[in-house]
Amino acid sequence: MTQTAKVNYHVHSDARQAYHIDVDGVAGAIMSPKHVVTDVTVLDTRGAADVSFLDDSVAFYIEPTAIKEFASREDWQPVYDCELTELLRREIGAQEVIVFDHTVRVDDPNSERKPARNVHSDYSSEGAKNRLVDILGETRAAEWARGHYAFINVWRPVDAPINSAPLGFVRPSSVPDDDWILIDLIYPERKGHIMGLVANPSHEWLYRSRMTPDEVAVFNIYDSAGAPSIAHSALDMAEDPSATVPRKSIESRTLIRY
Repeated sequence: MTQTAKVNYHVHSDARQAYHIDVDGVAGAIMSPKHVVTDVTVLDTRGAADVSFLDDSVAFYIEPTAIKEFASREDWQPVYDCELTELLRREIGAQEVIVFDHTVRVDDPNSERKPARNVHSDYSSEGAKNRLVDILGETRAAEWARGHYAFINVWRPVDAPINSAPLGFVRPSSVPDDDWILIDLIYPERKGHIMGLVANPSHEWLYRSRMTPDEVAVFNIYDSAGAPSIAHSALDMAEDPSATVPRKSIESRTLIRY
């Protein structure tokens, strides 16, 4: 089954493009580079057997959590980190897991962290190598770099099934290398970057409909052995236009060693 959704692709430009984050010191205030709004056809993977982490850099699992409310991090983070560690060991063969960030996003105009509505992936090759050092320090990072490591994200609905703005993915085999561009992230105190994706009708979009808090999407952001990073974005679409519960989710970032 397929759906139609709108996404915000990036565009090629002669000049380096950037997001300016927390503009004028206001948390969540963003100045964005140019986007092109594009209608895409999205394959619903629920019930499908042709999507796998090994082949597509994303997989969906039924993975209930003991956490009832993602509010006070001091209360839930140790338990949830253990759950994610077990998941990644069991499903993708991780030997060591470091969970280093959690972001709760709410699709509400007043939320400081809204769903990301640009087609992107979190790290370039250079950015991933720098982040490895940030997390581990130079000595331990050098040890990990001699082996096989990866940055893997785990995304889960919170409180209610996802009705609007579900997370969509572009099958990596449908993305030519030239469709990726480097986008700066400029914060008040630092600078980083992400990889943005430009529009191409060959892109194959997929998602899982009506994901519940008992389900997760596990997807590859960077793999030192060359497994492709997957472009992703919130999709502007609704499963049931009459439903009004805002999309709420938690995305957890992990560093793993195979």
